Amino acid sequence: MRHGNKNNNLSRKKGHRRALLMNLANALVRHKRINTTLAKAKALRIYMEPLVTKGKNNTTHSRRVVFSYLQDKHSIDELFGPIAQKVGDRPGGYLRIIKMGFRRGDGTDMAMIEFVDFNDVYVKGEPKGAGSEKEGRKRTRRSGKSKAAETTVAAATAAAATVAATEATSEEE
Repeated sequence: MRHGNKNNNLSRKKGHRRALLMNLANALVRHKRINTTLAKAKALRIYMEPLVTKGKNNTTHSRRVVFSYLQDKHSIDELFGPIAQKVGDRPGGYLRIIKMGFRRGDGTDMAMIEFVDFNDVYVKGEPKGAGSEKEGRKRTRRSGKSKAAETTVAAATAAAATVAATEATSEEE
């Protein structure tokens, strides 16, 4: 039975598992997005989220605590610098795991783990794609007349009015 055993051992002993998570965390901080197996990604999210939370509080003590987990000065500078600025107002959920399919060699589940605020596609404020709110109006699910249809209707009514005006002037003469 596994009472009280919440962590995934990843089929490794404690020292090897700690080194693996440390190296994955350093790669994630350095590159902001990495591809790995789904089990390692889930274990890394549990390992990394408290470190990002500590990174929002830039004190000597929190730097030393995070350094004991990462053992890399450049990762510490990156975590307490740009990453802490981007996630400063977020109350949690700093990492996103996206399933990528199966590995060709052994068929294991692969996943991409990334920082939420460093993805350009999902960042709010910069909508991408054809269905974006470029005009600043609220999108609804109702199918109504679009601006293009309104302009064509307005142009047709204006043309009909000019034709009627010319006919009226020609009848008066």
